[in-house]
Amino acid sequence: MRAGLPQTGSGARPLPVTVSRPWADVHPRCARAWARTEPRTTWAERRLAPGGTLQGTFFQKGRRNSNQLCIVLLVGNYLVKSLPERIFRKLPKLFSRCEIPACGLLNQLEYEARTGRTCRPPPQSSRRKNFEFEPLSTTALILEDRPSNLPAKSVEEALRHRQEYDEMVAEAKKREIKEAHKRKKIMKERFKQEENIANAMVIWINEILPNWEVMRSTRRVRELWWQGLPPSVRGKVWSLAVGNELNITPELYEIFLSRAKERWKSFSETSSENDTEGVSVADREASLELIKLDISRTFPSLYIFQKGGPYHDVLHSILGAYTCYRPDVGYVQGMSFIAAVLILNLEESDAFIAFANLLNKPCQLAFFRVDHSMMLKYFATFEVFFEENLSKLFLHFKSYSLTPDIYLIDWIFTLYSKSLPLDLACRVWDVFCRDGEEFLFRTGLGILRLYEDILLQMDFIHIAQFLTKLPEDITSEKLFSCIAAIQMQNSTKKWTQVFASVMKDIKEGDKNNSPALKS
Repeated sequence: MRAGLPQTGSGARPLPVTVSRPWADVHPRCARAWARTEPRTTWAERRLAPGGTLQGTFFQKGRRNSNQLCIVLLVGNYLVKSLPERIFRKLPKLFSRCEIPACGLLNQLEYEARTGRTCRPPPQSSRRKNFEFEPLSTTALILEDRPSNLPAKSVEEALRHRQEYDEMVAEAKKREIKEAHKRKKIMKERFKQEENIANAMVIWINEILPNWEVMRSTRRVRELWWQGLPPSVRGKVWSLAVGNELNITPELYEIFLSRAKERWKSFSETSSENDTEGVSVADREASLELIKLDISRTFPSLYIFQKGGPYHDVLHSILGAYTCYRPDVGYVQGMSFIAAVLILNLEESDAFIAFANLLNKPCQLAFFRVDHSMMLKYFATFEVFFEENLSKLFLHFKSYSLTPDIYLIDWIFTLYSKSLPLDLACRVWDVFCRDGEEFLFRTGLGILRLYEDILLQMDFIHIAQFLTKLPEDITSEKLFSCIAAIQMQNSTKKWTQVFASVMKDIKEGDKNNSPALKS
């Protein structure tokens, strides 16, 4: 306990001092100040009606820390708030304004000892020329008197201001209640989601993973897969689903990593910034210098892959080792996002194994090797299902000659990890590991379906800008409901059959349908 305040004995609770004044004698600002000490408590407005009595008990609660002393305000048996010291200092001023002496709360000497200030009585005046404390909100300013050099408010104007203030307070309360209900709903959904994840995790760990080959294609597992993998098993399931057809081992990764470090060391010693001016684009993409530049742009909001971040060196190592492992592919912009997502879910060597095998899939290999012919076949197959599912939007895009390469390339290169929120992108990856390349294009159609009404109102430029940077408030429930509505079947043909037909029937002249890919 601090010295200077009344005590009942060693270690005993200090004696409270009770004050009581008719409500008519209490200035409104004092009541508002009390109410604002606890924003969720409106006792001043609810209980202190005109003609009522203002009752408060103030006593020392004790230290919260070495620099703060708290006061507790009670109205009857109703605990209102533990007041911080900055409010404690204002109490004598507030109650002196209400014509309650400062010593009614604390002895004047005790107050001066606590605050180091002299408690002077306020000047007797029918008008307040200066604020003795700041208004607690700009809303309350409407109730203040005008400065002395201006005409005073009339009774009608004061009543109108009071009514306007009450309306603003009521509207604020409505907003607060609405926001509280919204927060409660979000928390309820979050708890439900966490419970579902916990239950699913038990099933994956105890039933599915021990019997992976037998259960991976069962209907039950596919349904669980669609709902999203629990984060604790996501990396393991991705590794099993992607497989290791290349037979890469952790030892092989270490070999290519050491080779990459040697190349990086020699590159740093023998080259400068001006040495790369005459180098071709392909050579620059294959160089480790481009990796260094691109890492800084990988998930910049997370601050974990940039220089000095915990995963900067890991990401740099995996990308560098891959350029040595696959010099025919080299490094292409977009790879850093794929590797980063894998790093967040797998150990370093496992992430490299999954990364190399993932990029060896036909679709990814076609895009990262910039195989124009194969990319056009994928775009042509995509347009078949685009027209089948979203004919109105398809015709709208056609009217502006807006081809799929304008928006699909970035989505496919990064597997949506750059375009969608990270948690949503991981859920897309979950089903991509289950269904393969077909789901990447189905996700693209789902995005177009989700924003179909908006896109139909846009022209070429705005469509391209919108699809390049999707809204950040996109949710997994809305997106996956749109993806589920996409039928990946044209007449009686599925994705693989349509793609095979395009591969067989496409002609040389069809390559000119996508101007962005001409070279």
